[in-house]
Amino acid sequence: MIPAQIFNQINDKCTEGLALALASNDDGAVMEFQWCNKAFTKIIGYEAAEVVGQRGTILVGPDLEQGIHLYIIEKLMNWENFSTKALNNRKNGEVYWQRMSWVHLSDPETGNRWWLCSIVELEQGGAEPAKRAMKDPAISDQESYARVVEKVHRLEKENTRLHQLAKSVAKDANEDALTGLSNRRHFEVELKTWIENLKQHGTEFAVLYIDLDRFKFVNDTLGHDAGDQLLVSVAKMLRDLTDASDLVARLGGDEFVILRPLGKSALNLSNLADEIVQRMQVPFTCDGKSTACSASVGVAIANANMKDPEQVVADSDAALYHAKSQGKGRWSFFTEEMHANSIATKQLASDLLLACERREFIPYFHPLIDATTGRIACAEMLVRWSNPNKGILAPAEFLDTAANMGILKRIDEIVFASLNGALSHFDETGVDLPRVAVNVSAARLADPTFIHDIKSSGINPARLTVEILESVYLDRMGDVVRWTIDELDELGVTVAIDDFGTGHASVRGLLEIRPAILKIDRQFIQPVVADASVRPLVASIIGIGKSLGMRVVAEGVESEEHARIVSEMGCDYLQGFYFGKPMSEEDLRNKLIETGGKFWSHGPCAGDRARGVGRAV
Repeated sequence: MIPAQIFNQINDKCTEGLALALASNDDGAVMEFQWCNKAFTKIIGYEAAEVVGQRGTILVGPDLEQGIHLYIIEKLMNWENFSTKALNNRKNGEVYWQRMSWVHLSDPETGNRWWLCSIVELEQGGAEPAKRAMKDPAISDQESYARVVEKVHRLEKENTRLHQLAKSVAKDANEDALTGLSNRRHFEVELKTWIENLKQHGTEFAVLYIDLDRFKFVNDTLGHDAGDQLLVSVAKMLRDLTDASDLVARLGGDEFVILRPLGKSALNLSNLADEIVQRMQVPFTCDGKSTACSASVGVAIANANMKDPEQVVADSDAALYHAKSQGKGRWSFFTEEMHANSIATKQLASDLLLACERREFIPYFHPLIDATTGRIACAEMLVRWSNPNKGILAPAEFLDTAANMGILKRIDEIVFASLNGALSHFDETGVDLPRVAVNVSAARLADPTFIHDIKSSGINPARLTVEILESVYLDRMGDVVRWTIDELDELGVTVAIDDFGTGHASVRGLLEIRPAILKIDRQFIQPVVADASVRPLVASIIGIGKSLGMRVVAEGVESEEHARIVSEMGCDYLQGFYFGKPMSEEDLRNKLIETGGKFWSHGPCAGDRARGVGRAV
């Protein structure tokens, strides 16, 4: 194999213009250029982007003799190798002498037919001596014969050289420059051949789709050079584990794929997938630093009974997704259940796009109660999908798919746009809803347009709380997230950390963010009634928040006893089904009118504990 660095030097330093054109099987004169080197573009005056995709007529200038033009067409049509010397024009019209050679190539694997075109710029009048020599009657038959023999030998050597160069170019075009494996283009070409063999001869095969689970972490912590070394190591490992009959390719990034003939048993597939997963469990070391980077594998089989064998790669990808959803660092076979789920997911994705166009996403509100007064202090806004066929759908039924589609921002915008109007409706009705809270992912915090959306919404920032989700990222906060939080603070928006205690957010993260609100996850609050042993842990979390000057919210309050206990332990606010489930804007408005905004009357003990009535959440 020629190293990429050497091949690149050939491309840079070769003075002979070279280009490869894919030709029609029916007519050799019908072609389309696929590649050219720098010398080619320098000689003809066109950029490479102007050459690739063009027909051979781009090389025909206005000063090219018509007879030579017809001669070229005739030779190309008949698939004959030939060479011409003539005056021609560059792109800008400049006239120059050139030698143009065409060599016919063929790909035995695909049957494609190619032309290798060579152009050399000659010195002024470079073609004239040859013409005069041909016309000189003094040249003897013996001399003529010697010249012909010499010319034949020269052309044979030239053809051999050009064939070798073309093979090198084709090989480079099919290989991944970093790993030496097949690249995506070559994989797609080979896949078509394997599918055609399946249809014609019943030759079944399997696809193993491999994805590294923590590749981005390796790049971020050890650097991109380490990431490249890891990819090279994985490529070597895959070569060691596969047979000569297998095709191993890198599709790009940290994605690899293997095509393997099925043979008599699927056992070799499971053994291969298992071996890949096991070897990737071994820590990766670079420059004395070690890190873990597991891999997940999806396996699908293309068999003779498939209606659509072209679906096999998508099936292996679905199996890979299933393996990752089960905890990563494992492999999974594609099943009919996955097929059904895949169809359902595609339908859901289509429905979600239509729902965005129709703006079918609406806000629901979950009350948050002041532990001292028992009155509503805030309402957390939660998204619901008002599906015309299925009714109101909870986030669990569509948010994961929306996230994979990359349309969460669009859904956020639709719901957020309705928030100012909802607050106005509450105010016009005369009910008191002091604040609303919205959940924001770490990815949304990193979106520079988030602050703009708040400013343009018309919402009074003093009535808005932003609850930060996915706080696992807070310990590695980027500059954009830091800027967003600073901007929220400057606007007067209250920042809250949601679901604290689940192991995602650290105390160090709290010190850096300095949120005004700390919400204790429901899994800590719900057991406090039946199991007094968990109360010291809850008290410790409350103590952390209080020591940092934060107000504390207890989530998951489902009974009067829950409310009383956590109030006495020091929680400032209460939220849970005891005060009502998430409800529509109309239902919350009716509830506030009915109750006068008071959801709970706490016992006498709580009154001696709480302070800060009327503080905003």
